[in-house]
Amino acid sequence: MRRRSLLAALALPWPAVAQGYPDRPIRIIVPFAAGGIIDVVARILAEPVGRQLGQPLVIENVPGAGATIGARAAARAAPDGHTLLLNGAAHAVMAALYPDLGFDPLGAFAPIALLGDQPFVLCVNPAVPAQDVAGFLAWLRAKGDAANFATTGIGAASHLAAELLKQRAGVDFTLVTYRGTPQAVTDLLAGRADFMIDSQTLLAPLAQEGKLRALAVTTPRRSRLLPALPTLAEAGIAGYAASSWQALYAPTGTPAPILDRVAAAVAVAQADPAVQARYAEQGIELLQGGPAEATRFIYAEAAKWTALLKR
Repeated sequence: MRRRSLLAALALPWPAVAQGYPDRPIRIIVPFAAGGIIDVVARILAEPVGRQLGQPLVIENVPGAGATIGARAAARAAPDGHTLLLNGAAHAVMAALYPDLGFDPLGAFAPIALLGDQPFVLCVNPAVPAQDVAGFLAWLRAKGDAANFATTGIGAASHLAAELLKQRAGVDFTLVTYRGTPQAVTDLLAGRADFMIDSQTLLAPLAQEGKLRALAVTTPRRSRLLPALPTLAEAGIAGYAASSWQALYAPTGTPAPILDRVAAAVAVAQADPAVQARYAEQGIELLQGGPAEATRFIYAEAAKWTALLKR
């Protein structure tokens, strides 16, 4: 019934400003390298959303500088709905991390839709002697900044998860940044990095093969993919909660009817059982909401993580 109502909404006459939209392919800027969870979500949704809108969605990976390079390119695009940004938690903290960006990451964009959310998993290289979270924290306290944490970039969800671990557990370690998740995982497997907090669908298979050791997940509830792993909160780090969420944006000034049209197309795509199955395969929880809901969510995330980073 929900799917039929959404389809009906798409068929209704749109205000004149959106009647001719889109009239060419839509560029989706992903400010991270291919292969990470944000890129995966973009590729799951591109075809079904494009099908609803009647034009293909073309994904352009523009990684670097904590997602700011891609976000800046999207912010400078014409506000006509033909260039959109698909970003994650990094979007909510750019202003706190990079005060001299030259644009306001929140003010420069109009949120369109919430897309998905995924638990992270804490994994260590097998050379790290810890077998559980308590042992890992003891090892970190002994190693201090000699322990290396691999992250996909300052401001990425994995970086925020690391900062939260430092503050909640009272530990320290060195952040090592990479242009993309695959490069970070390569160094983790080789032992050039000691541990990582990132996508469960990427790291869990490596742990099952014995190439890494999984210790815990980062969400308040256990993962459906990894039910035997405790949460970090269960393992003794009170109040710990972090994940990788994704949202879709347009440059500020994009007409509201266009935002609503894209949001409706996303909602129809998310209601598709085939899309939901692909989400489940990747361990992604469905996160839904149009422009109003997305705006409230993103500003709340910005307040939470900015306060943490300031501390």
